[in-house]
Amino acid sequence: MDADKALAPMTWAQRLKRVFAIDIAACPHCGGTLRVIACIEEPALIARILGHVQQRLESDHQPARAPPGHQEQAFNLM
Repeated sequence: MDADKALAPMTWAQRLKRVFAIDIAACPHCGGTLRVIACIEEPALIARILGHVQQRLESDHQPARAPPGHQEQAFNLM
């Protein structure tokens, strides 16, 4: 390779695919084309978003609640 020729820089999507074998341009379920609509790089915002995701995951494991007024209806039947 000639020293005068500059290498074309890799995009961050290409780097993810090369280093971590993550292809963010293809859907893992159907293989369809994906688009990146945002790139969040601010650490405080990332932590805040991940905190909300964690909170939601934890709440998904809670048992389902009865509808409002369920206890009152049960007592009226007795």
